[in-house]
Amino acid sequence: MRRFVCLILSVVACWVSNVSAYSVGFDQVQLFSDSDRPLKASVWYPSQTHFPLERVAENAAFLGTDVVRVGTPMVGKFPVVVMSHGYRGNWRNQNWLATRLAQDGFIVMAVDHPGTTSFDHSAQAAAQWWQRPKDLSRLLNWLFNESYLRQATDAEDVTAIGHSLGGWTVMLLAGAEFDREQLARECSLKSNPRVCGLMVELGLDHKQVGEPTGTLADERVKRVISLDLGLARSLSRQSLQTLTSPALILAAGVDIGDLPQSEESGFLAQYLPKNNNEYLVYPDAAHFSFMQLCKEGAVEMIEEEAPGDGIVCLDGNARTRNELHQFMYQDILRFIRGN
Repeated sequence: MRRFVCLILSVVACWVSNVSAYSVGFDQVQLFSDSDRPLKASVWYPSQTHFPLERVAENAAFLGTDVVRVGTPMVGKFPVVVMSHGYRGNWRNQNWLATRLAQDGFIVMAVDHPGTTSFDHSAQAAAQWWQRPKDLSRLLNWLFNESYLRQATDAEDVTAIGHSLGGWTVMLLAGAEFDREQLARECSLKSNPRVCGLMVELGLDHKQVGEPTGTLADERVKRVISLDLGLARSLSRQSLQTLTSPALILAAGVDIGDLPQSEESGFLAQYLPKNNNEYLVYPDAAHFSFMQLCKEGAVEMIEEEAPGDGIVCLDGNARTRNELHQFMYQDILRFIRGN
């Protein structure tokens, strides 16, 4: 009898949770089309409209999510999240996270960074490393000043989340500063192909035309979340020690080869103010566990098309990627809400 009652309570709790979740509106926009760096952006938001549902960010290898295309925005003020994908990634990679955040009452925006997205491999754009954090600032400019969602945004509650190279990007947005000489020293001491091998392509080996000096911080961003970042050792130790924005550093414990979290996420945790950051390692997660769910047979299909790339669907053996996402999301939501 007791087991039956617990089962009923569990079902009711799950039903209440689903009922209380917002419907997710979704839109894609081309921003700054008349500039030399147009941006393709995606936005998820709480929607009054519940149908028709459309599956987005799905393909033969990866699962997508159900959204309402250009749904009617909910009335109210909602906190904002901007997201940055990894090296040669795209907006789909953290679609799972964006959808969940929108269901819980956030307005989320993601951008495809020119030059380092899977849709654009322009060498010139890729070498303009400073443009990545500026892309996120431009998203906020549009959202707060021009978008049809501007009345629904809480401009005082902004979080930036980034995976891999996106984690590096949001740290720059928080005020960390790139130190070329420090990176050169680090790579001479321990050359990491997955990190040091990108120096030339990302314009990190020598000063680039138009490269700014000083901080790229955006004071509108109140907190940052890094998802198993790379290039951490290129961030000035001094700038990390003086950061005031709270930071959540999430890391993968399974090393996929030449990207040990102790030298990346661990570097951040070592130098960020101890009272202002939280450092969590998922021992059974790999670098790509922070990306969307893979379909059955995806590894084999990807390997057939691009040998070696099937690694994007491999995790640790203890928990599935879906189970890992549950824990990751709870940690992220708790941090944003300050619980």
